[in-house]
Amino acid sequence: MRKKYFIMFSTLILLISCNNKEEKFPIEKRYWTVDDYENVVRELRYATKPDESLPRFNDPETKIVIEKLTDEENFRVVLNDKELGLTHKSETAQKFFDVWRSLNETYSLLDKKDMYVYEKESLEIWRFGLELQQEYFKLGNQKINENSDGSESVNKVLSDNVETLIDNSIIYLNVITNEKQFTEDGKKLIAETIVTSFTKLIEENPKADFTNLKNKINLLNKKITDPTISGSLNSLSTVINITKPKTEIESLVN
Repeated sequence: MRKKYFIMFSTLILLISCNNKEEKFPIEKRYWTVDDYENVVRELRYATKPDESLPRFNDPETKIVIEKLTDEENFRVVLNDKELGLTHKSETAQKFFDVWRSLNETYSLLDKKDMYVYEKESLEIWRFGLELQQEYFKLGNQKINENSDGSESVNKVLSDNVETLIDNSIIYLNVITNEKQFTEDGKKLIAETIVTSFTKLIEENPKADFTNLKNKINLLNKKITDPTISGSLNSLSTVINITKPKTEIESLVN
């Protein structure tokens, strides 16, 4: 009889654990809202025990969590919804951005060898953030345009916002400056992000001043030895040179 009670009690514990996990991580939902992100990130930051691992791509049990957290469709489904107003979408983008910064910090752990504990997860979170910021700033400028008279001062604000976006993106290049902190797989992911996210940044803002980005690329080319990352940086330089008029290219180089 005791054995039966023990089996029933163990089963009850298992069911409760599964239910709690589903409550913490709504993996059954197609898209995660800002509220979902805030709840999940809070759980990861403050409820993960020191001897526990954060969700990883190579962990079958937690893979779905990090896949959800880095799924860009979660913010695109809201920010690209033509039925929603700019104010609502801008506020939502701000909230996504705030929770992304918290998530990014959570996964930016280094081990005793100064290597990233969660390399792939951290780099995918960064890619998510780069794409999110582009949508965030785009919406902000659209909102300003919608309520402006087209004055010179407004145009200055719009230009400054794009410059801030570019500088924010350069932070990613600062993070990957020390290539020794990354594995070969990590370097490939870095190169892929540089080509996709930064190319999109340039092509969608052809009138922007990319002086700081160009200078950063030049500095990295003097330091980076990995051919994959170097190739992506050179590809980015080519995109800038094609996008900008000749006179502006000369100005950027000088």
